[in-house]
Amino acid sequence: MSELSKSEVLVTGASGFFGGVLKRRLLAEGFAVTNIDLVADPDAGTHERLTSIQGDIRDTTLLARFFAEHRFAAVFHCAAMLAHDVEDDNLLWTSNVDGTRLVAEAAVAAGVPKLINMSTNCLWAEDLGHAVTEDDVPAPVELYGRSKLEAEKALATVREKHPQLQVVTLRPPTIIDSGRLGLLAILFEFIEDGKKVWVVGDGGNLYQFVYAQDLATACLLCLTSGKSTTFNVGSDDVPTMRAMYESVIREAGSRSRVARLPTAPAISAMKLAPKLGVSPLGPYHYRMIAENFVFDTTRIKRELGWAPTLTNEQMMLRGFGYYRANRQAIHARTGVSAHSKAAPMGVIRLLKWMS
Repeated sequence: MSELSKSEVLVTGASGFFGGVLKRRLLAEGFAVTNIDLVADPDAGTHERLTSIQGDIRDTTLLARFFAEHRFAAVFHCAAMLAHDVEDDNLLWTSNVDGTRLVAEAAVAAGVPKLINMSTNCLWAEDLGHAVTEDDVPAPVELYGRSKLEAEKALATVREKHPQLQVVTLRPPTIIDSGRLGLLAILFEFIEDGKKVWVVGDGGNLYQFVYAQDLATACLLCLTSGKSTTFNVGSDDVPTMRAMYESVIREAGSRSRVARLPTAPAISAMKLAPKLGVSPLGPYHYRMIAENFVFDTTRIKRELGWAPTLTNEQMMLRGFGYYRANRQAIHARTGVSAHSKAAPMGVIRLLKWMS
């Protein structure tokens, strides 16, 4: 890693939440970093080893130019469009699928040896009855998950033609840290305002998160992987959703309490609301809100020596603390990535009013 740390790397999507975390971690580790993102880089001009490019990864002319201008040791592909942040399905699909393929092809043309690809747990939308392994067959149910699966397939096709490109895919669950907002901002607002925090059913389901810095560590370790492969990442000792909410409420000193919604009516309402355009939640959310989802992380622990450092409760408290300290500024944000601003609450505001 010491020799690599003097190298230059490309991070796509480094103006966003996790891409930004990884970008700053790489700079701290001694790398030179180039960021390409549709959104302006909030860190532009702050570091001598940071190059910020506001542009589209589907722009082949732009890709060819900056791959020619830099000698990247690796590409970290974090750029992705999220379903609740765009209304144009074609934009999401072409960005996530075609954009991934074009970045990989540009890397091959420039002789870049390694690409670390950020995937998602949205490749599944049901409880498999066991911790999900890298060998379980994905079955996404909505556009974002399908696009990320197709992006993985696109990378496999590029590798078949160009085996010299090593591709390591990381599949994380929901990424949490200070500054992670999006749909979580709705939960944080309920807790900050002392409103009931609702679970569907008894809240006894397990849903895994991953700490952003732990995921950044996994990205760095992937540089040492000697083969193309896929790794799951995620927290250990996953608590029930009810227990996690109660822990955050208690540590925050909030007046909130956890309340339950009956499963069948709640899910029926969640299915209807997006069709009416009044909810930020989609098929993945209403399928998984009362189900278990935990990744088996044995492979990355065994092969790369990776281990998570924070529990779900600890990382959620970090996220809530950031929201509490910056609430007014957060709700005034525009022109930032989906995970760096609060998602629109829509009809969920009615549930807050009832709380």
